[in-house]
Amino acid sequence: MRIAGIAGAPSLLGIVTWCALTIAGPTARCPVGLTSLGSRCCGEGQRVDSEGRCTGEPHRCSHGLRLTPAGCIGENDQVSLAGGLLRLAPSDWEAQGTVRSYEAWVPGFHLDRLEVNEARYTQCVLAGSCPQLPLRGEPGIPVTSITLDEAQKFCHFAGGALPSREQFVLAASGLSGRRYPWGDTGAVCRRASYGLRDGPCARGTSGPELTGARPDGASPEGVLDLAGNVAEWTIVTGASTSAGHVVGGSWMDESATALRTWHVRSVEATTRSDDIGFRCAYAAR
Repeated sequence: MRIAGIAGAPSLLGIVTWCALTIAGPTARCPVGLTSLGSRCCGEGQRVDSEGRCTGEPHRCSHGLRLTPAGCIGENDQVSLAGGLLRLAPSDWEAQGTVRSYEAWVPGFHLDRLEVNEARYTQCVLAGSCPQLPLRGEPGIPVTSITLDEAQKFCHFAGGALPSREQFVLAASGLSGRRYPWGDTGAVCRRASYGLRDGPCARGTSGPELTGARPDGASPEGVLDLAGNVAEWTIVTGASTSAGHVVGGSWMDESATALRTWHVRSVEATTRSDDIGFRCAYAAR
């Protein structure tokens, strides 16, 4: 094989790059412990049913997920986050003219490590504190198609509240203003569940992946899925209850731009969407 350089001569860099890609093959989409089954990442030993759900008892899960007969399920806890002066001043060219730079003092707080999954939400329904929702029937995936008010009801049941946008951004960007929750580079499929419907990470997916399944995408404090999987409800400080902000990007988004810590969408509080979920925040103890 002849690999042309800039002037038509063989390029050593081109040869090295081609050899590396040939040997390594395509970048792994699923984290260690999960296996790629069509457009889903399921526990090893599982299968995908006609509704796109991971079914059967797995014999291995990714790090941080618990093996259960119903599948791989993340066990949530609360992560303590120190407060400070949040400076939102995105330097990405995509943000120019669309994102307002501002500063806000954010007191310390606690935040769910994981997005609220169907297993946790079902506990609230059984307690009579949350309304029934059309769940997908896979306990480890995040709750979706939930309104802002319904998400608030769950957080009240859990002893907390929906995070403000400033709290969420502080958890994702830190006081240093990271571009992504894990750092400034590396928006790859093993770190974030995005581009699952029309690429680049998969095609034909109809819903999110397991909560907490991608430990490589954790923030320095260990909070997971702050970018991708489901966009998350946050409270707009000082705004009416008819509006909310969703942040973090989701499995539907095709561009890593949606994963940026400054990215936000304003939506009606009554919106129900397959790509919007939530987690809860709690007062510092």
